[in-house]
Amino acid sequence: MSVLARDATQEFGHRFGRRPTVSRAPGRVNLIGEHTDYNDGFVMPAALEFATLVAASPRPDRRLNVYSVIMGESRAFDLDAPAETGRHDWSDYIFGVALMLERSGRRLSGADLVVSTDVPLGSGLSSSAALEVSSAHALLTASGLPFEPIAVAKICQRAENDYVGMRCGIMDQYVSACGVAGAALLIDCRTLESRNVPIAPNLRLLVANSGVRHQHAGGEYNARREACEEGVRLLKPTLGPIKALRDVTPEALEANRKLLPDLIYRRCRHIVTENARVLEAERALIADDFAACGAAMNASHASMRDDFEITCPEVDFLAELAQATPGVFGSRMTGGGFGGCTVSLVEASAVKRVSQILVDGYRVGCGRDAEVFDCSPSDGAGLLPL
Repeated sequence: MSVLARDATQEFGHRFGRRPTVSRAPGRVNLIGEHTDYNDGFVMPAALEFATLVAASPRPDRRLNVYSVIMGESRAFDLDAPAETGRHDWSDYIFGVALMLERSGRRLSGADLVVSTDVPLGSGLSSSAALEVSSAHALLTASGLPFEPIAVAKICQRAENDYVGMRCGIMDQYVSACGVAGAALLIDCRTLESRNVPIAPNLRLLVANSGVRHQHAGGEYNARREACEEGVRLLKPTLGPIKALRDVTPEALEANRKLLPDLIYRRCRHIVTENARVLEAERALIADDFAACGAAMNASHASMRDDFEITCPEVDFLAELAQATPGVFGSRMTGGGFGGCTVSLVEASAVKRVSQILVDGYRVGCGRDAEVFDCSPSDGAGLLPL
């Protein structure tokens, strides 16, 4: 049993006096494909070893009692008298999921829950999706109901969209529910079909946390989504029945750029070219062409920086430092943006050296400390053996 699982189980016993089951759902790192998910496009995330655990046991009533170890706080929720709006804190992710599970026709029993995590908060590694999916797994398990990964991912996305107020796409919840050890997932966000993209054993995913916390619920993230929707609206009279930027080719966008204000054009250009880069990265990884995959990652970062404008100076510094370091095939910001982490595709034998260069260089260049994590893809949500 991991330290995290042991601590969650012990805390549960101390608070509620009985033995729980423990549900686990991982955070994720996205190799490539940023902000393409809500545009019906392609993404390529991998589930990580970092995870959120929810220790849970059913209650005879319909009350949810939740304690967060990391926040040191308790919250309660009545399934028979649910609050239609959240408290604007961490509990919204749990109670929003409970509410949407109920609305989907899954009648839940009450439960006591203890939440613990080692996913770095606000880092772009999707601590929110890990909390949502692990909570859904725990609530369904406590209620004797099946965990259906893709259906649950859609329910968790709905909770974040409609209850939390963050208009995220499906990627984070999908890979947290469906991740596969040793592989990234190429997800088609329109059909919700996916295929495994093996990560070669001699590669590692090096995640560097800038320490710049992002908070984009209801803010800049939603503004980017609105810009993409405006682009579709303006292009539709000329291009026909397009539903999302997924339906626009780079050639069609360039031919009709005069229809769009410059800002909307640049936002759309990021999405349209990013979809092409995801497919190129998949092809390259399958062919063991790691340099080509890295080139697509580097181009993705430049597009996020210049066209979508979601990076920040600290993240740009980390990506550019990694890109210039031998042993690194490519590096880019990962996550919703405005802070958080970079992900680098690194030769396994170079991980220690590259990590030290990033830590030392970031301290000198930005006056900040960076956490660097050596990662490989893990499985998605499940019940931990105790």
